[in-house]
Amino acid sequence: MECRHCASPLEKPGDFCLVCREANTEAIVLEAARERATLTMLAADGDGGDGDDGPARRDDDPILGETTITTMPEDGENEVVELRNFAGLIGDEIRRKRPEEVYAGGDRAVIQAVREDIHHQFYRVEDEDPVEAVLERRSNRALDVVQTPPAEKIGGSHSTLIGGRTGMRAIRTVAGHPHVKKVIPGPIDAGGKGSQSGLRAKVTRADDGGNVRMLLRDGSSVQENRVVTTARDREMGERIREDLNEVLTDAEFQ
Repeated sequence: MECRHCASPLEKPGDFCLVCREANTEAIVLEAARERATLTMLAADGDGGDGDDGPARRDDDPILGETTITTMPEDGENEVVELRNFAGLIGDEIRRKRPEEVYAGGDRAVIQAVREDIHHQFYRVEDEDPVEAVLERRSNRALDVVQTPPAEKIGGSHSTLIGGRTGMRAIRTVAGHPHVKKVIPGPIDAGGKGSQSGLRAKVTRADDGGNVRMLLRDGSSVQENRVVTTARDREMGERIREDLNEVLTDAEFQ
């Protein structure tokens, strides 16, 4: 495959071009199983390419190619090292593409290990055909991306969070989402039902304007926090809600 910007040869489809310093892959879809991971590279709309082994694709096909990485799962103490190495190989392939987004579905342990290895924004996607689901999702999505650091997105008149540092970590997890503009902590209600499970977080249904609420629970205390998103309607807000709950699950807040 050649770079779609300067036509320089690339070692693998979708690689970042080291000649013109331009990215060819805009998004990656990671289909993760415990012993096998498939990465599908997507170009921007209308920019096509060649597959790894097949014939040349149509110019308007956004799929640049795919890469498969395998491992032999270990048991016991060796599993930690094996899983980390597997995630590292996946991370290396993602880094060489330098995509703007990574969509991931499949084995949660593998995805979490990859998330810890790289620093790209992850979106969870659960579907029988995740590549087609992502293509449809991207074609229908017109959401602005917020580049503000998570700490600067947190504001409002209520500065106290339940759960202390753990509560703040949950808030920053949500604030780090690229389609979240602002997180506004609300008052704390100490009259809820007690729980011994530690701090939990959940994002509730979107309103008509696409904004959501994040509930923090710690013992008998409950705090409702308003999350302002870049969504323009309930449907797009629901997609962001799903992403946020997946991120909170991966961070072990659910």
